[in-house]
Amino acid sequence: MGMINKKYYALGTVINLSVAPPATEKDLDSAYQLIQHYEDKLTVNRAESEVMSVNHNAGIKAVSVPEDTYDLIKKAVVVSQRHLGFNVAIGPLVKLWKIGFKGANKPADSDIRQRLTEIDPFQIELNDSDQSVFLKKTGMEIDLGGIAKGWIADRIKELWEKSGVKSGIIDLGGNILLVGKSLRPDSQWRIGIQNPVEKRNVPLGVLQTAAKSIGTSGIYERKLVIYGHSYHHMFDSLTGYPIDNNLASVTIISDRSVDGEIWSTIGFYQGMKKGLALLETEPGIEAIFITRDLEVKTTSGLKNTFSVVG
Repeated sequence: MGMINKKYYALGTVINLSVAPPATEKDLDSAYQLIQHYEDKLTVNRAESEVMSVNHNAGIKAVSVPEDTYDLIKKAVVVSQRHLGFNVAIGPLVKLWKIGFKGANKPADSDIRQRLTEIDPFQIELNDSDQSVFLKKTGMEIDLGGIAKGWIADRIKELWEKSGVKSGIIDLGGNILLVGKSLRPDSQWRIGIQNPVEKRNVPLGVLQTAAKSIGTSGIYERKLVIYGHSYHHMFDSLTGYPIDNNLASVTIISDRSVDGEIWSTIGFYQGMKKGLALLETEPGIEAIFITRDLEVKTTSGLKNTFSVVG
């Protein structure tokens, strides 16, 4: 008996959920309801949400939010303030370039410089006692788009473990979180890692793993080409331009999906050499770096578990 699976659409992407019997379709639908619940709370793609109430009050006042939302915002702000390449306040810059959306353009330098003053994570004030968030400058906004999917996947895994799901796959737009044992005789999962220069679902290599999160940041998802120069959608908070290096993708293998989201972005920003060195020292985090000319390097913990195909 194979897996039961369903496709849904949420969080701006295709969601694929799978469970093995005795779990049922009910487990898939309850996971989807949970996704919708958190999308309502965390989205910045609608006029109203808990995160938008913080953004609407930028430069005006602090806004208290429920504990779960506060904890996620705090996690994002704390890592943003380490200046490693992940920035929860990057929204105004993303909106200026509009890469992946209608009206994508290369903005004027003066407009980019203006935005750099609005994306400083040190201008975000957190207050644990009343769970409030204050964006100190007008024009600032936080965007949890780079982290919410992973955080929501982790909540689904908790839900499924509580309801006794023994084997499952949570796939939120290509970020995979595995639950329990696979149905293979050795109980290990085998996950293809996308070849960044091929069409979707053509793997460059295969990872053999226990139930982990596998999350990728890549330049092939959304891009803008002007005069032959390709700009992708991951930005450098110091320059206001897309990160410029030789990487095509960074895949993180971690226990929690939210950590995969954060560290794949940081790994991408740092580049192969610095990124690998940084991730070697981060406990419980493994990484696969792929350059634009398909050179592949992994952290030492993946030595016997990742193999390049072909």
